[in-house]
Amino acid sequence: MAQLYYKYGTMNSGKSFEIIKVAHNYEEQGKSVLIFSPSISGRGTQELIGSRVGFERAAIPVDDDTDLYERVRAHSALPAATVNADAAGTVADTAAAAPKIYCVLIDEAQFLKKHHIEELTRVVDELNIPVMAFGLKNDFQNQLFEGSYHLLVQADKIEEIKTICWYCDRKATMVIRFRDGQPVNAGEQIQIGGNEDYKPVCRRCYNGAFREA
Repeated sequence: MAQLYYKYGTMNSGKSFEIIKVAHNYEEQGKSVLIFSPSISGRGTQELIGSRVGFERAAIPVDDDTDLYERVRAHSALPAATVNADAAGTVADTAAAAPKIYCVLIDEAQFLKKHHIEELTRVVDELNIPVMAFGLKNDFQNQLFEGSYHLLVQADKIEEIKTICWYCDRKATMVIRFRDGQPVNAGEQIQIGGNEDYKPVCRRCYNGAFREA
């Protein structure tokens, strides 16, 4: 029975790398997957997800008005083009059944909207395709993202991907946003950045950063 999985972690916990690894494991067995990534993620181009260890993988961009259920259903229904050559060497396109989708993978799932999460539940419940969503849980102000909130509500299984605090050896559970090298806890929720803008930290180091500031 298919299930909706939500695997969350702070920045630098290896979420995108985990997606690439899961996709490889399926495809090594000849099982096709679909990978989606919100357009707002800003990793390279909208058609790529990238891990911080240097691996990249093509992904289908998700906009606010994308219907994920219809995209998965349509992909499974559409014929795939194959190329054949006859005895005379003439090349022709023929229609073949699209490969069965064994899993749907979502990168940066915190940026999804409520309707996207509801569409993913339909993929699981009506199409019987497992969905694995990877993303952050809370933002730099320790507020849930829209996508993470609804995944916590809807997911069949929830798993934490652990990493260590940037400043000590405790488990990182929060993230600090920096501006000009100084920690900040005000501003827009969504601001794409790298290690110079965000650092994963434990609760003690998070609170200490703002007491010192």
